[in-house]
Amino acid sequence: MKFSLKKELPSLLLLALTWAAGWYFYNHFPARVVTHWNFYGEPDAWGKGTSNALAIPSLITGIYLLFLALPLFDPKKDRYEEFKKTYGIFKAAIILVLFLVFLASGLFNLGYNIPIQYVVPAIIGLLMVTLGNYMGKIKPNWFMGIRTPWTLSSENVWNKTHRMGGYAFILFGLLIFITPFLPKIYGLVAFSLGILIAVFGTIGYSYWVYRKEKMKIG
Repeated sequence: MKFSLKKELPSLLLLALTWAAGWYFYNHFPARVVTHWNFYGEPDAWGKGTSNALAIPSLITGIYLLFLALPLFDPKKDRYEEFKKTYGIFKAAIILVLFLVFLASGLFNLGYNIPIQYVVPAIIGLLMVTLGNYMGKIKPNWFMGIRTPWTLSSENVWNKTHRMGGYAFILFGLLIFITPFLPKIYGLVAFSLGILIAVFGTIGYSYWVYRKEKMKIG
């Protein structure tokens, strides 16, 4: 895929906003800030304010550059043209989510009353739903999508697995949305169930489709 400034503009604007926020936080953060929250939205790790303000924008920039580089090194690089719009949506969506989480955590550390336990699950849940809606449009490649021995060996298995994976991601996203509103133990169970479906469910499904395909051929 050729680099297009017009198509990359949304991601580049998000990167610019991320660095602007990082520079603001760098100049206004207290010496010690919260760097991590547990599953229930409770702070459980702290770090140096200035380092955290610049580390996250650097990480997001690195992820953006990785997205640009992956198609260049993929033996199936020609297939990216078939889902370049979806690839661009994935890239922009992930950068947007990382920016929003960074912004929310930064404002929290500046003393604003940001309910992290609700905001972050909503952002991540929206990401999962968005990715799920486009999952079925990803074509076989070595870096992106549900890559199992069975999806990589058959394009039919790849396509069916990614369609099913799209539904699994949407369900996972909806479960993430509701977990903050459930009693703690039920929220943890719902989140764990979502992971099982999104990860092991899609892996198991890809093997089942592969075996079914082989039986027809045999």
